[in-house]
Amino acid sequence: MRIGEIAAVVGVTTRAIRHYHHVGLLPEPERRPNGYRAYSVRDAVLLARVRRLTELGLSLDEVRDVLADDAGRDLADVLDELDADLARQEAEIKERRRRLAVLLAAGPGEGEPLSPALAELLARAPRTTSPTAAKDREHLTLLDVPGADGQEIYTALGAVAADPAVLALYERLDELADAPVDDPRIPGLAAALVAAVPDEVFAAIPRDGTVVPGFKEALLAEYTPAQAEVVRRVMEAFIERGRG
Repeated sequence: MRIGEIAAVVGVTTRAIRHYHHVGLLPEPERRPNGYRAYSVRDAVLLARVRRLTELGLSLDEVRDVLADDAGRDLADVLDELDADLARQEAEIKERRRRLAVLLAAGPGEGEPLSPALAELLARAPRTTSPTAAKDREHLTLLDVPGADGQEIYTALGAVAADPAVLALYERLDELADAPVDDPRIPGLAAALVAAVPDEVFAAIPRDGTVVPGFKEALLAEYTPAQAEVVRRVMEAFIERGRG
């Protein structure tokens, strides 16, 4: 059989066959005097097996392992590993669809692609028109990324979010919008905000107190001078307690 003929028999493209030859997955057959490859039925059987394995989702390296006589892994082991990987992907897709359903069910502008932990935290928080409360909730989304400590902190903040007394602290911060940086209310408000945060939140703060360069300055720039002074004192207290 020539390359076009074996491709038709097995149901693959001639380009795929040439690629299999190039990567060493399919041995080169003998060539006829005219230079054309001469494929045998055995070649077709091997090529058909490659096609079936790739259709299952195996990579070419995994297919090579399966086809190897001695050094390769047992086919059952490879398929078990593939099944576990597909199960992981299936779970990830299910979670993404769940989050998408939440967004689709929300009204225009109301939906946000949040993790379940953050969504639950924000759901427990009382409704408020406080500008600084809204700003604080936006900042929480910065922890809502894979590998961050957000999940642990969100759980610890659950009781705080549901406490109506915390809204009074935000309102006091709102009142400093037009105040000077030496306003006498600043020290007391900073101390009250620090006292409202559970120890579990401080425990999640890196002990060396390091943050991304420029982040502290960017965060403080979000507030008016007096408000920024309160936030600066709170951040310093967080770092100090995190070291303790």
